[in-house]
Amino acid sequence: MNVPRLPSLLGVFAHPDDESLLAGGVLAQHHAAGARTAVVTATWGPDSRRTPELTDAMRALGAGAARLLGYNDARNPEAAPGQPRLVDAPLDEAVGRLVAHIRAFRPDIVVGHDAVGQLTGHPDHVRTHQITLLAVEAAGLAHLYPEVGPPWQPSALYAATHPESGVGLLGPLLEGVGKSVLAVPDSYVTTSVDVTPWADMKWAAILAHRGEVARERSLPGILARLPEADRNRIIQTEHFTRLTPGPAKGDPVQQGRVSKNRSWSVNDHGSWVGEISRTSSGQRWNRCCRRVPGWGGRPSGLGGG
Repeated sequence: MNVPRLPSLLGVFAHPDDESLLAGGVLAQHHAAGARTAVVTATWGPDSRRTPELTDAMRALGAGAARLLGYNDARNPEAAPGQPRLVDAPLDEAVGRLVAHIRAFRPDIVVGHDAVGQLTGHPDHVRTHQITLLAVEAAGLAHLYPEVGPPWQPSALYAATHPESGVGLLGPLLEGVGKSVLAVPDSYVTTSVDVTPWADMKWAAILAHRGEVARERSLPGILARLPEADRNRIIQTEHFTRLTPGPAKGDPVQQGRVSKNRSWSVNDHGSWVGEISRTSSGQRWNRCCRRVPGWGGRPSGLGGG
């Protein structure tokens, strides 16, 4: 049996366990096909109680060593004592830290959070989404963050998301423990991947986050208490929206529309991707990006062929 070649994949997520819950299937799938995979986690420090669990999850997914930005959690001060919360950290600094990881790993594809913060709208999810958008673009520009290595432009950026029609059992389960359910319109989703063949690896990675499995209100804990059939229905499909990381090659409007101290990235369809104001070392976030029509997904994985 010929296994299709899949591109290298870098996940960027807010907390330990987000990588397993949101993209564990495609990470396992790409690893099984021989692709390089890795994950950057924005919060929790190297000496925290959750880092050994993250290391075990990385091992289950074949995603190498844990890579940490080292910021504190917005709601848990023990995540990285003495460090600023991710939501309070200077944006240029956070973007630069992630650019360093992108340039070091040189992924074909980056996958991260969506704009609404993955169902529950956690502020760290939203902030990580914003940082990832800026870092993927900045990583390809030599004059931004030159101190962290030569430029590298990923070919695609995907946001893990949940369509309204795909929430299913998750909706009442999350509402039952007092959490919000922020799904996106189905039209926002460009890629849905059936990860059933890799569901066992994904579940092993989720279970590696033992502290979260033991908590009543956390999603790993909720999933662990479900009958196996119901749990499999939830974890066997992963949904994504493809976002354009930079100007399309040959696009006559690559430079975008320019206003005072601001610019807009423009894709090959002429749609705006995000509004940013420039600084000397990075790009400050102003407005969330819109979905860019693009590759609609294949059974062979993200960007696979």
